[in-house]
Amino acid sequence: MRLKKSVAKLLSHERVCRVATAGKSALHAVPVCHVLEGGRLYFGSDRTSIKVRNLQKDPRIAVVVDLYAEDWDLLRGAMIHGTAKLIRGGPQFRKIRTLLYKKYPQYPGEAALDESGSVIVEVTPVHVSAWGVD
Repeated sequence: MRLKKSVAKLLSHERVCRVATAGKSALHAVPVCHVLEGGRLYFGSDRTSIKVRNLQKDPRIAVVVDLYAEDWDLLRGAMIHGTAKLIRGGPQFRKIRTLLYKKYPQYPGEAALDESGSVIVEVTPVHVSAWGVD
């Protein structure tokens, strides 16, 4: 599925999104730092994190980016339902890591993504809901 330009712009510019995964006994939702590239959303994670363990068993994922305002006429956001692929290393891992490091300069020093202990999660949108964006 192709993202509308207004949704892609929102996803590209915002700094944090929230991802939800399904575990055996509970749902798991956490904020992550992301990049958008080629119509797919990417974020890094430790290989042993709960979200990665959940995605290994069930690749379905939900992602929300939203902007709150006291004036509810200004609320904006998008929710993506999609499928996740875990990238464990190689050229694509390094390419996305470079994009993450460019968007978030603190990443290398605070939460470096190394191929031995990290994964890049690639989210392919299947369904998108948006509000407040053209």
